Amino acid sequence: MMTIARTRSLASGREVSVRFFTWLILGSASLLVMVPLIFMMGASLMNPYEIMKMPYDWIPRTWKWANFHQALAGNDGNWMYLRNIYNSLVVALSIAFATVLFSASVGYGLAKFEFRGKNAVFMGIMATMMIPFETVMIPLYLIVVNLRMQDSYMGLIVPFLMNAFGVFLMRQYLITFPSEILDAGRIDGCSEFRMFTDIVFKNSGPAAATLAILSFRQQWDNLLWPLLVTQREEMKTIPAYIVKFAAEKSADEGAMMAVAVIASIPVFTLFFTLSKYFLGGSSVYSAGKE
Repeated sequence: MMTIARTRSLASGREVSVRFFTWLILGSASLLVMVPLIFMMGASLMNPYEIMKMPYDWIPRTWKWANFHQALAGNDGNWMYLRNIYNSLVVALSIAFATVLFSASVGYGLAKFEFRGKNAVFMGIMATMMIPFETVMIPLYLIVVNLRMQDSYMGLIVPFLMNAFGVFLMRQYLITFPSEILDAGRIDGCSEFRMFTDIVFKNSGPAAATLAILSFRQQWDNLLWPLLVTQREEMKTIPAYIVKFAAEKSADEGAMMAVAVIASIPVFTLFFTLSKYFLGGSSVYSAGKE
């Protein structure tokens, strides 16, 4: 009995040690991720002297809310940042919505329908992921110019309505979707379109939320393409504004951090709004394979 009790005590001690080191590693990794965000938010309320001072004070001595006014109004006071935020929201939301819709429909066809050349089509789509954007950027730009979509929302949105990664993600998720449910729907006379919209798409929340967040963030941070196709300040997006704002001599470090804080708000809002589906994706995926 004593041997059994001692064995159980040792096993319990090992389990506590494993949990302790696991939480220690996770906590350290989380702290490393959070440090830049904490610095950004704190520096957005400081003056340049406090930001550059060593040792650094993480809590501002005087809260300089004027940094946010300067960030929104701009150094020349034209309030162009608000228009650029609107442009980024229109572009990123439109692309995220279209990417989820088109990728889900293509992924559904590749996952649940049998036709000649299906694997070749899928491999062809996957092969496009290996092509750097820089190699197709100039041809894509010439197409946009010839279609007279330059310096417009169409030119910013249309080239990114669907991507190969979205097709891959939705196909892999929908492969696990029970085919028996689809067969029952066909027996009941449900059309393929209605099955996709009312059954398949409504039950693809985790994959759709993941793809929406990734697509939104990718376009929210996109700098190269908006710089290429837009000339008017009224059509530029947030990354282009940040580059221009940081290059101006009258901008200080606190105002730059305030610009970055404002630019981060929509991304965090979208993530926390869809986090229920995003974080539940792995469990739903595992349940679908059983």
